Amino acid sequence: MKRIIKQVFPQTLPVMAGYLSLGIAFGLLLQSIGYGPVWAFLMSLFIYAGSAQFLAVELLASGATLTHVALLTFLLNFRHLFYGLSMIEKYRGTGIRKIYLIFGLTDETYALLTGYQTPEGLSDQSYYFTVTLLNQLYWIAGCVMGSVAGRMIPFDTTGIDFAMTALFAVLVVEQWKTHPNHLPAITGFAITVAALYLFGADHFLIPALIVMSVVLLCLKSAVDREKIDE
Repeated sequence: MKRIIKQVFPQTLPVMAGYLSLGIAFGLLLQSIGYGPVWAFLMSLFIYAGSAQFLAVELLASGATLTHVALLTFLLNFRHLFYGLSMIEKYRGTGIRKIYLIFGLTDETYALLTGYQTPEGLSDQSYYFTVTLLNQLYWIAGCVMGSVAGRMIPFDTTGIDFAMTALFAVLVVEQWKTHPNHLPAITGFAITVAALYLFGADHFLIPALIVMSVVLLCLKSAVDREKIDE
C-alpha cells in the first residue's frame, strides 16, 4: 500500500492544496454556527460533498426543512449523474470497492481519473481506489483543522472559497496538456458559455450538462477513431 501511495500521491497534490484550503474554510464556517470538530469530521466522512456542505452551513443556520435541504442538495449535485455514467466502464471489475468509488466521485477526483494514466506497475482498480481515498482524507483533514482553528482563534474567511476556482483551473490546464485532442474541452467550454448567456448564472448548469453530454456522446466515435489512428 505504501508503494501505491508513493506513486499516486504526486498526482493528487493539486487536489490536496484545494481540499485543505476549502476544508479549513468549511470547518471555520461550521464552527461559527455552533457545530464543532466532531460534526466537521462526520459531515466530511459521510456527506463528502464540498459545495453541498457549504450549502448545509447556510441551511442549518436558517433552520431549513428536510424537504428544502433534500431538493437543493439534489439540484446542486445533479451533475454527478453525468460523471457517474461516464465512469461505468472504468469502474467495471472493481468488485466491492465500487461502492466506495461511486460514493467518493467528486469533481476533482473525476478530473484526476480521466486526466491521468494509471502509473506503471499499478492496476487500474488500485489506482482509482487510492486516488479517491487520498482525496477524501485531504478533505476530512481540512474540515477538522478549520473547525479546531475556528474554536481557538477568530478568522476572516472572506474570499477563501476562491481556492476551488483556482483548483479547477489547474486541473483543466493539466488535462489540456495531457490530452492532444482538445475537441471535448473546446466543445464543453462553448456549450457552457452559450448556456450561461441563454439561461443566466443561476440556471445554466443543468442545461449545459445535458447538452454537453448529448454532444460529447455524438462526438465519442470520432474521438475514439482519432485515438486509434494515433
